[in-house]
Amino acid sequence: MDDTTRVTFSLGAGATGPADHMKRRRRYPTIAYLRHRARRHIPGFAFEYLDGGAGEDGGIARNWRALDAVELIPRYGRTTELPPTAVTLFGRAYAAPIGIAPMGGPAIVWPGADRYLAQAAQRARIPYTLGTVGGLTIEDAAKIAPDVLWFQLYRLPKDDHAVGFDLVRRADAAGVQVLMLTLDVPVRTTRPREVASGITTPFRPDLAMALAIAASPGWLMSLWRNGHPRFSNLRPYVGEGASLAQAAMFARDYMRGAFTWEEVARYRDRWKRPLVVKGILHPQDAEKAVVLGVDGIVVSNHGGRQIEALPAPIDALPAIAAQVGSRATVLMDSGVRSGVDVARALALGAGTAMVGKAFLWGLGALGEAGPPHVIDLLIDELKATLGQVGAATVADAHAIAVRHPGVLKFER
Repeated sequence: MDDTTRVTFSLGAGATGPADHMKRRRRYPTIAYLRHRARRHIPGFAFEYLDGGAGEDGGIARNWRALDAVELIPRYGRTTELPPTAVTLFGRAYAAPIGIAPMGGPAIVWPGADRYLAQAAQRARIPYTLGTVGGLTIEDAAKIAPDVLWFQLYRLPKDDHAVGFDLVRRADAAGVQVLMLTLDVPVRTTRPREVASGITTPFRPDLAMALAIAASPGWLMSLWRNGHPRFSNLRPYVGEGASLAQAAMFARDYMRGAFTWEEVARYRDRWKRPLVVKGILHPQDAEKAVVLGVDGIVVSNHGGRQIEALPAPIDALPAIAAQVGSRATVLMDSGVRSGVDVARALALGAGTAMVGKAFLWGLGALGEAGPPHVIDLLIDELKATLGQVGAATVADAHAIAVRHPGVLKFER
């Protein structure tokens, strides 16, 4: 075991003191360092699952290029202080305009991931979005993150949405604050890096995977503590004692297509708290959602994981914010890797940036210590960026002048 590995283990469970914090900051000063460490710290199939996208990863690369191309133009003589980052979303106060995006199967990256993400979000007071195929039940997540819990729902149309409506009932009973309907998975697509690494449905681990796990003792220890990844929220509908393979096949059979607008309206009628739709890239779709009574829009291309031909959400964001921003909360995800990226999203009209891969890289690099470290990095970078460009508050970020070469123009 090399020195880096020994330090990583010492910064895992329960390592939260000032000395540990400084060690993490020195060794992993940006999220890019976490990605590099995750590649070497977890089994290869787990890294391929978290890091890859559709096709040749062209959508992921486009998301990153588009964000990097947005330039913030500073105005000086306004403030010399690091600005506060607190925001209000859907009537609730949060510590920063940063949320944990819904992610399918994060426990593949690091066993117990959903629990660690929920704990970190609750401590930091930022939104945590539990996914339909996450490893925590809605009820358990509500106990861990009662003040910040959102829930993401895929379309489950069988039996007139019986499972989907029951999940909504459970979310309501558990006190979930925001329901997020994902629109941007209308058909199944292939992620070549996953397939090549052996991740299939049903999951059939082979000798190469077993050897990769044996070579990743931290991952294996977390697996021993937390158990195998599971489709926790779907298990009641699969049947008592269902295997992981049976639960996976149930998800594959039941989760189909994108919500129609008529279905969005039906969920709007059943859900009395804030409702958000995720996956919008055209302002007229955003308009349709708002007319139906939706409270929030997530501008997203599913992180480049469904198809690599879609535009980067940061490029579609200004037109959507202009269309519906006065009537709904606009959020953005896909490609956010830093507090600078969060500031870019705010400057172009988002109320909050949702972050996914960065948290998985943090888990892969540092285990349960990863999510708190990622949150600290994002908030500190956001404060520094806003202060550097002269924004005294998060609200001021919306007035930052930008140069945005990739901005999309939509014909009405």
